[in-house]
Amino acid sequence: MALQARSASRGYDIIGDIHGCAHTLVRLLEQMGYRKVNGVYEHPRRQAIFIGDIIDRGPRIREALHLVRDMVEHGSARIVMGNHEYNALGYCTRARPGSGKKFLREHNARHDRLIRETLEQFEHYPHEWNEFLEWFYTIPLFIDEPDFRAVHACWDGELINKFKESQGGACIDDDFLHASAAIESFAGQVMDTLLRGTDLRLPPGVKITGKDGYVREFFRTKFWADNPKTYADVVFQPDPLPEDVARRELTDEERSQLISYPASAPPVFVGHYWMEGEPAPLKHNVACIDFSAVKYGKLVAYRLDGERTLSRDKFVWVDVERPEQAEYPTSEDSVAR
Repeated sequence: MALQARSASRGYDIIGDIHGCAHTLVRLLEQMGYRKVNGVYEHPRRQAIFIGDIIDRGPRIREALHLVRDMVEHGSARIVMGNHEYNALGYCTRARPGSGKKFLREHNARHDRLIRETLEQFEHYPHEWNEFLEWFYTIPLFIDEPDFRAVHACWDGELINKFKESQGGACIDDDFLHASAAIESFAGQVMDTLLRGTDLRLPPGVKITGKDGYVREFFRTKFWADNPKTYADVVFQPDPLPEDVARRELTDEERSQLISYPASAPPVFVGHYWMEGEPAPLKHNVACIDFSAVKYGKLVAYRLDGERTLSRDKFVWVDVERPEQAEYPTSEDSVAR
């Protein structure tokens, strides 16, 4: 009974996208009262929840992966899969004969660039990298608890329920990974929606060039908008829409493509979206905790203690300051706030 009572009163610290910022993660964990015990960070009364995207872009990807996996295996943390872990599986997995390609995720210039730092930092540790790839299969796509939910980009209840029925749990296997290479398949829709979010096509002839230089014909949308009328009511991405596009009214067909998150549902936490400014809930039961740590933003956590209405004052973070005379991402300097 004592164990059940302790579990019921346990708090959770949901932590945003790390992207190889291991030193910053240590600062955040220590700020929240986590300490190393036998080489693994733990808290006497709380559990960390990592929202995915541990790898790529940052200066200490290998160290971050070891720290996070050790915590998960020790039970002092849980984790959900990010699109970058999924991308790594596809990039490093050979396609099956007859598929017409060598790897599940094409080795093109853009994909090479996204995973470059990860592969370079594991260049002398190939066996470790293979072990981490195997570990990625054990990472669930979502956490669904009575008092909270976590998913990397989008909570689509209908897709998640269908996935549970087909997979018998929250993890993918090798067959599902291969099936997901076809974006129009059920597996492809699950991975794209849960790990990258929902989108709408831009009007004919309109394209957006993002800060990353990638030209897009779609824009990312909210999965929690209440009674949206225009594109501005549903857009959710770092790059703004042109004003004339933002004012465009949603058609009935476009509105039917949108996902809604019930006001009565448990709080749900996502990462993925490169937020800026001071952390605050997006809705009373929706919070994004990705604040661009690897691009000298903030590494953010939300300290959940069973509340159904999220509060601005439950966010904590570490500011990542740009080092003098150094270019991203060769270094990371952190200041706790």
